[in-house]
Amino acid sequence: MAESRSDPSPQAVTRRDFAALTALSLVLPGCAVDGASRSNGAESEAVAAPPAALRAEGVPSIPQSLLAAAQRYNRVAGHVFVDWHPERREMLLRHRAPGASTTQLYRLSQPMAEPERLTDAADPVGSARYSPSRGSSIVLSRGSGGDEAYQLLRLDPLTRATTQITAPGQRHSLLGWLKSKPLALIASVPLDRTAAAGSRSQVSTTLSLVDPDEPASTRVLAELPGGGWFDAEVSPDDASVALVRYVSAAESEVWLIQLSDSAVGSSHSKGQRAGQRRRLLPAPDSNLRATHFVAHWAADGQSLYVISDRVGEFRELMRLDLRTGTLQRLTADTPWDVEQSSESPDGRVLAINVNVDGRDEMRLIDAASGARLPLPAGVTLPEGSVTSASFHDRFNLLALVVNSARGPSQVHSLDLDSGRLDTWTTPAGTEGLNLQNLPPQQIVRWRSFDGRDISGVLSLPPARFMGRRPVVLVMHGGPEAQSKLGWQGRLNYLTQELGVAVLEPNVRGSSGYGKTFLSLDNGRLREDSVKDMASAIDWVATQPGLDAARVMVQGGSYGGYMALAAATRLADRIAGAIAVVGISNFVSFLENTESYRRDLRRVEYGDERDPAMRALLTQISPLSHVARITQPLLVVQGKNDPRVPWTESEQIVRSLQARGTPVWYILADNEGHGFARRENADYYFATLVLFVQRTLKL
Repeated sequence: MAESRSDPSPQAVTRRDFAALTALSLVLPGCAVDGASRSNGAESEAVAAPPAALRAEGVPSIPQSLLAAAQRYNRVAGHVFVDWHPERREMLLRHRAPGASTTQLYRLSQPMAEPERLTDAADPVGSARYSPSRGSSIVLSRGSGGDEAYQLLRLDPLTRATTQITAPGQRHSLLGWLKSKPLALIASVPLDRTAAAGSRSQVSTTLSLVDPDEPASTRVLAELPGGGWFDAEVSPDDASVALVRYVSAAESEVWLIQLSDSAVGSSHSKGQRAGQRRRLLPAPDSNLRATHFVAHWAADGQSLYVISDRVGEFRELMRLDLRTGTLQRLTADTPWDVEQSSESPDGRVLAINVNVDGRDEMRLIDAASGARLPLPAGVTLPEGSVTSASFHDRFNLLALVVNSARGPSQVHSLDLDSGRLDTWTTPAGTEGLNLQNLPPQQIVRWRSFDGRDISGVLSLPPARFMGRRPVVLVMHGGPEAQSKLGWQGRLNYLTQELGVAVLEPNVRGSSGYGKTFLSLDNGRLREDSVKDMASAIDWVATQPGLDAARVMVQGGSYGGYMALAAATRLADRIAGAIAVVGISNFVSFLENTESYRRDLRRVEYGDERDPAMRALLTQISPLSHVARITQPLLVVQGKNDPRVPWTESEQIVRSLQARGTPVWYILADNEGHGFARRENADYYFATLVLFVQRTLKL
């Protein structure tokens, strides 16, 4: 239900005492609850009971037939490329098989082979990487019940046995591997369960080296200030690691940390002691504020590829010469963000991903000059966005993940030596659906209150639906995320089966449109993004095929705040709202989000410890205007959410119930920042469909 490039993504939640959940369910007029069914003299249709870990308040009975019908597009599943085997033309994938509850790890030995499942657990697998030594082991991450307290486990690919290699009570991430010995570089941050307990004012990240076969041998390298350290790349000689310190969506730094004592070695590491660190970008004597991300090392270990917007509005790929400190711009002529880069084994070709107006494009460029290179003769990439491109370490083989409106992530490979393009996976769970009949999406634009152009992704229903069509505005999270062209998942049910148009606005504060646009909603400018949402409704009113009198707003995380803001600020212009893990009070959110995220969020939203900012944050929070909520509202929350604690949803729901205002509420005890388990997601979406049908009068 929500996802983003870097872990410090700006979503967050709040929690209160568990006793708050003992309030009585609110029953809407004419509706049944707790799995019961009503009869008007005729036999009632079978009713679907909520999953055991899910509590529904004020939610009408969900017909079993609706639950079954709404699952049609939920079951369609793609495959996420995870890693190449270090020695073979074989890959790791993440996939949720039809009928399975959660996403697990799979091995795929060749194109279109049957994926071999390697894990089978109640919780989904997060990241995973092969050890560089013959792929004899895999290290994967897994949380518990959506709590994001990720632990790292060693997986034996032969026996499929797993062994936890990290200590509980912290959140761990695998940053990379040393190449000369089987040591994993791990970052760990403390967890406070802040909304249920206390919080710490100072947070640090521990950097360690761990042998997954002997986790007791863990060696601490450094204690780094703050919680925003990620995107690490170990140097080719294992002497150092380059990693990112995230300050905000508009500011990040690249640091170099020594991994071992070094009397010899690369010129940039001679005489350094293990754990020593220095800032590479921006230069230590610079006050420049810009984004800097690590892409990868050059093969010679003397240069580092980085992605930065330090020169202009958009993020460019650059090469930093560590001997001279000079930066070479490789994509200066590309007026869009470069998001990823991967280097061929011989170091001559780079595959980059460029975000072109909401569509991800893969381009090949010369590593030395940045000149555009053609694809192999006769090769045409599949239709859609290439969301990821990753070279194999030994072969000129590029893994491509393609996502389109007609199918979720499909994995392909491109052999640059032979020019051969192979399809490795096709979507699962498509039985009974013809995805090729799904219409293409459109990028639409309109002017906002201050004359600024705003864009969005529009998905229209089939022509068989006559008359003006109702519209669901889907607001992304972040707030610095971006709605892009691509697979709509279960939202396809709304367009294809209910005839509802879906518009996904990229309001100010969204990424992909330059760093000025990205910062236009920061701090005291927060409600300007709400005005952009209102301008989207203005645009709907100008479209002859759309019905501005039947507009609903739905969003998750920060998008959940936008849905609540619409319910309070735009109540006379919308028919209803759906808030998923949404912020209802910025002050309580900032006080109760996990400690390691708090300072990162303060940069975006403002510091609640400052009295003037606290007053503003309180004034713009939906909870302060709950009396304005007059239209139907559906609130959805995971109780283990460390980002937007569950108390954010609790307080808005309880306040409405105290006023006698109807509200539908779903709370899952085994979920976090979104619903990862299929049974919960299916029930939630069936509830959403019923809410949409009733609210938009379908």
